[in-house]
Amino acid sequence: MIRNVILKANFTNIQEFLLIGLKDLNQFQIPVFMLFFTFYVATIAGNLLIIVLVSISQGCQSPMYFLLGHLSLCDILISTNVAPNTLKVIILGRSPISYHTCLIQMILFGGSAFIECCLLTVMSYDRFLAICSPLRYTSIMNQNRCCYLVLWTWITGFLFSVMAYLLVLVLQFCGPNIIDHFFCDLAPLLELSCSDTSALEIHVSVIASGMCVSQLIFVIITYVCIFISILKITPMSGRKKVFSTCSSHLIVVSIYYGTLITLYLAPARGYSLNLNKSLSLFNTIVTPLFNPLIYSLKNKEIRKATAKLFSKDSIQP
Repeated sequence: MIRNVILKANFTNIQEFLLIGLKDLNQFQIPVFMLFFTFYVATIAGNLLIIVLVSISQGCQSPMYFLLGHLSLCDILISTNVAPNTLKVIILGRSPISYHTCLIQMILFGGSAFIECCLLTVMSYDRFLAICSPLRYTSIMNQNRCCYLVLWTWITGFLFSVMAYLLVLVLQFCGPNIIDHFFCDLAPLLELSCSDTSALEIHVSVIASGMCVSQLIFVIITYVCIFISILKITPMSGRKKVFSTCSSHLIVVSIYYGTLITLYLAPARGYSLNLNKSLSLFNTIVTPLFNPLIYSLKNKEIRKATAKLFSKDSIQP
């Protein structure tokens, strides 16, 4: 089957696409470039800091921080996959990208987006167990199960992306080759195909509605249970303390799923390409920066570990 897919791919005439997603910046070209370059550097630095802290800090060895480290790794993957090409489009006004590089970028973006959904779901399950079943928490969310859940998210995410990749390989692209976007997203790529895209559209719709929406429903149910448990706590100070342990994750979930739903599950009627590009830009460059900022500002252990790390560095000659 794969051999037939590859043979059909040879009928593709276009070997290169041209990204022109952020044009007409005029005098704002340099300021916009510097802004997004700063976002990208801050995203990499912030998420790497989270990964380092989770790896070396004794206070960050619980399953919650282990999952947070993988969320940061996923954010680095999303940002690194999209941001460099976006910066090139901004500064040059266009960016050529080969056919296979475009498909690889699409796979990495789709896979990492799905993985982030799965990680946020597992993190909500972790918070649910910690707050609603604290006596059973350590026995359920042990190290082996936590590693299994994380491994499952990475394998599942890229498995679905590879399936989409194989379906894209059978498509023919006869021209034009201009993608009005700043990276190779699936929707603008399908618009350039001169063959039937229904199988791929069904595959994406099933994944988006069946997997992502079901995970969002699961997250909502877990937080309803969490809020009910919090309301049963008598002292107000106890409520605030318990809620603070899951507020960071709730903020990240709200931002990520809010953008994702608007971007991919909005009705096709009234669809705006500029809105799509703006939300994609937010979801791939700005949101990965929010995660380390939110967890650093809201999480006491992260703040303590950061202060301890830099205080040690400042003492060393």
